[in-house]
Amino acid sequence: MKVFGSDNYSSVHPAVLEQLAQVNSGHAVAYGDDPVTAEAVEVLRRHVGPDTDIRFCFNGTGSNIVGLSALLAPWDAVVCAANAHINTDECGAAEHMAGIKLYPVLAPADGKLTPELIAPVLDANLGFEHARQPKVVSISNATEFGTVYTPDELRALCDYAHSRGLLVHCDGARLANAAAALDVPIAAITSEVGLDALTFGGTKNALMGAEAVVIFNTRHHSGLWQTRKQNAQLASKMRFVAAQFTALYSGDLWRECAAGANAMAARFVAGLGQLGVTPVYSPDANEIFAVLPDAVRMPLIERFHFYPWDSIPGGVRWVCSWDTTADEVDDFLAALEEALDGLSD
Repeated sequence: MKVFGSDNYSSVHPAVLEQLAQVNSGHAVAYGDDPVTAEAVEVLRRHVGPDTDIRFCFNGTGSNIVGLSALLAPWDAVVCAANAHINTDECGAAEHMAGIKLYPVLAPADGKLTPELIAPVLDANLGFEHARQPKVVSISNATEFGTVYTPDELRALCDYAHSRGLLVHCDGARLANAAAALDVPIAAITSEVGLDALTFGGTKNALMGAEAVVIFNTRHHSGLWQTRKQNAQLASKMRFVAAQFTALYSGDLWRECAAGANAMAARFVAGLGQLGVTPVYSPDANEIFAVLPDAVRMPLIERFHFYPWDSIPGGVRWVCSWDTTADEVDDFLAALEEALDGLSD
């Protein structure tokens, strides 16, 4: 049975496997100097804009390090939400591998950073010789709370950061889910709002293991090609990473997969409501956070394998994937209903 632990658990879309089989013929120049990789770059540029430097990587943590490193000098720092993946779930990789100083900011219930939230960090450190200088604001879209930044929110944040001399990076591990939730093109929440760098997620949306780092506006002269190699994210047989993005983004498959995951999450939330369970955060995309009694949540975790979310007392997180079905959602809701009914017996 498929589970609700993470969209990282999901299978690979058959179209992606077919694309990999198609490129698995003969020899190709290593390290991305091949026509398959060149095609994938052009496919993604149709979504994020022509004036972009795009480099493919293996995984999200490495991609975040590569993207941030490309924007930072040794004396610079990154402002992020306290619950950002780079701060809480990457085992200190930013600090260990790239020497990046993080300035965490407590985010509100929607998990989103705003100009008002980051202003005190900038006021306290910019121009202060004894402190790392804030240079990049890093956000996640969708956020770690499963909420989604709108284009207007992103534009306001980017405009403010730029006015203070900072750049903006987005951890887009679930970027496709965010775009699908808003029913907008990828560009509407990336290049068109002023992002400077993007970790473009693929693994959580039906790929085998493929991410991309995008630097917008190549005048930044970021050195992205060297930071990728230096941080051990340069694949020798790059065509097998790049081809996955071609399969997903040459048409509308990316939106179909992300929208499917979002729709199953919406079905999940509707079923929870009928059982009297209300999500803790706005379930904008494919993640749902709620609170369950321990007597209910622990047996269900063992059976359906999802995660307790201990930052919320009694909290849990469910994630729907591109291959989650309505029957699987309904089966879980039926088990939850039975468990809740058992509490009142």
